[in-house]
Amino acid sequence: MGQKTGDTHYAAMNQSDVPQGRQGKHRRAVSDILADLSKLGPEQAIKIPLVGLKGEKMQNLRSALNRVTREKNIPVVTSSDEKYLYVWRTTPPTNPRAAE
Repeated sequence: MGQKTGDTHYAAMNQSDVPQGRQGKHRRAVSDILADLSKLGPEQAIKIPLVGLKGEKMQNLRSALNRVTREKNIPVVTSSDEKYLYVWRTTPPTNPRAAE
């Protein structure tokens, strides 16, 4: 465990003991959603029951999914109602200026 040294405000520790990589609490759910998306047809959506989020906020899961899909360049759309979060793939928007 880190120990506070003389003039520092916080404890010091060896860099080799610092945890690497972020394993957020939505990692498993996002991973499962991406796996399911890869198996869907072009006109299908995933229907995720909100009661299955075990107290997590739907907005937080949606944000985590958005971060990962932007990072992996997977265009998705989400929607929700009082019972479900829906996720489906979409085609990336075309950029009319790219043709210029």
